[in-house]
This record gives sequence, structure tokens and C-alpha cells, in this order.
Amino acid sequence: MEITDIRVRRVGGDGKLKAYVTVTFDGCFVVHNIKVIHGRSGVFIAMPSRRTKTGEYKDVAHPINSDFRTNLQETILRAYEDSRDDPASLDEDGDEQVPPDA
Repeated sequence: MEITDIRVRRVGGDGKLKAYVTVTFDGCFVVHNIKVIHGRSGVFIAMPSRRTKTGEYKDVAHPINSDFRTNLQETILRAYEDSRDDPASLDEDGDEQVPPDA
């Protein structure tokens, strides 16, 4: 499975959440709202999730094996770093974008 497109929408502010990412696979399957988070040991990704009736958060989509997860995380974090100089990830006021579903 090949990653054919990555779109990064950076989030402004000083919080741990740094960006939302949309990843397209093989030009035919897309996963929205992968989060880039700055944690204690650095930046990492969190897969899209939903809250259950018990208050737990469960991933909606996620890699099944560690090799694919590592590849996905490295590719997304590289795109996130590259987006720092990309005006397309900024809104018209020059502020970082916050997606409407945030």
C-alpha cells in the first residue's frame, strides 16, 4: 500500500495538538483527522478515534503491524516538518488553520 497524498492542517496555539493530517492511500482510500501531537518524548501521531458510551476513546482506523505504523508515522512527521514553510497550511490571516471538526 502506497501513500499517494498527505495534507497537513496545522493547529495554532501552545497546546499539545500540533496538526490534523489527511492521508490518501493508493489514490483510492483516505483517512482524515490523524493527529500530530507533541508529547513528553517528542512528536508522534494519533489515529482518528471516537468516544464510546463508557467514555473510552477507540481508534476508528489504525495500522495492524508495527512496520506499517512506523512507516506511516515517519512519512506523516516528515510532511508535518515540511509544512512549516508551506503557506497552504496557513489561513488567510497568516494564522495556522484549525479544522472545523476540531
